[in-house]
This record gives sequence, structure tokens and C-alpha cells, in this order.
Amino acid sequence: MKTYIVGNWKMNLTVGESSIYLHKLLKRLKQARGLEVVVAPSLIAIQSLSLQVDRHKIKLAAQNFYHQDYGAYTGEVSISQLRTLVDYAIVGHSERRYIFKETDKDIRAKVAAAIRNGVTPILCIGETASERDFGETKDVLRDQLFGGLSDVSAEDLKKVIIAYEPVWAISSVKGARLASPDDIATSVDLIHKQLKARFGKEVEEQIPVLYGGSVNPSNAGAYLTIPGVNGLLIGGSSLIADHFVDIIDLAKRLRS
Repeated sequence: MKTYIVGNWKMNLTVGESSIYLHKLLKRLKQARGLEVVVAPSLIAIQSLSLQVDRHKIKLAAQNFYHQDYGAYTGEVSISQLRTLVDYAIVGHSERRYIFKETDKDIRAKVAAAIRNGVTPILCIGETASERDFGETKDVLRDQLFGGLSDVSAEDLKKVIIAYEPVWAISSVKGARLASPDDIATSVDLIHKQLKARFGKEVEEQIPVLYGGSVNPSNAGAYLTIPGVNGLLIGGSSLIADHFVDIIDLAKRLRS
């Protein structure tokens, strides 16, 4: 299975800054077998970056989209409009769930829309600090996981990536704390067991599971060596070229 290093730029960088940064990354990166590097720029930068990117080195992802393919939805952009520009799309990120109040119904519709349009959805799931403290992690992960996948056929499940991103470990969240490898291993194991129980071992083994939450060059190695973790979803460190490249190089070394 591939290792995925995904950089989520969130609402940062202008179109010009995004172009300069991508140019810098492309100069420093070499294609590596079995390693998929993905960046998710702001929506306004995707089109211009799609003309600049070398897809042998870096793939593009959308941070968000609307689940309908077309129609009278003022201000929205559909994944069918983005499908020639991006290969991946982030769905269900905690900021979409908790700031913008996206429901499991919204998220499952987006997952299905991405697959329908030939784009790989990266389905984010994760519990809040209070849910963790009250022992609800297992139930939250199950509900978010199967809530997001309920409109996906058995055949299409292999086209989905899962990202475990505990809300309490995201650096931009007030009171965030660093997740230990043991914390992550326990939750990732739960995800794999839930996938296996619902869909069978053969399907479960084809679904990559990533980790995201305050990832940086200092802890990326420990996270990448956790059993069942197939890559990283990176926020702040993906905006710093040296940090992002260091993490990518580390992933390459671990695969060799």
C-alpha cells in the first residue's frame, strides 16, 4: 500500500504565494515509488496550480466542495467542476463539522459525489476532548466512519482514504495537546477493526488510514511507524517548505 503525505493549506496563501510555494516544492522533490504527496490549496488557487503542478511528484486536493454536481446553488463549487483539476478531496474535516456544522448526512453525500466524479475522498474522523474524556471515542469513530461511508458501495470502498484526526490534538484548537503514538495506535486499531467487522478483511486491507493532528518533523517518524498508519494529514507544517520536505524525505526513508 502507498504512503500518503497530504498537506492541508487551509485558508492560507494568496494565489501568487501558492504558486511560488508549489514551485519551491517541485524543485526540491523527486518522484518516489509508493509515496503519494498531495497538497490542498485554497479553492481560488486550484486552477492555476493545476497548470503548474507536475502530477508525477505532487497531486492536488480540494479542501471542500458541494455535493450536487450542478444547479442553482449560488456561491458553491461542485466536485464535478473540480474533477479535472484535483485527484483528491478532503471531506468531513473537524473544522467543517464543528465550525460550519456539516452533518453526517452532508458528509456522506460529499463522499459519494467525489467517488461518482472519479476523485478520491479523504474522509476525516475524530473525537473531541470531551468525547474522549467521557469514553466515547469508539462510538464517535464508528458513527462518523459509517455515517460517511453509508452511501458507498462495497466495490467503491477501496477508492476511499480515512484520516484519523482527533480534534483535541489539532494545534489550532484551544487547549490542544499532542497525541502520543499509543493514543493514535489505539484509535487506528479501532478504525481497522470496525472496517473489518463491517466490510471484511479483504476490503479493510485496501483502505488506507492516515493520521493528522499537530504533525511536524519531530514526531512524524513516530507516527508513520505506528501499525496501521499509512500516511499523514498535515496542517501548519505543510505551509513551511523545510518542514514539509523533511516529513516527505522521512517517509521516503521509512519506505526504503
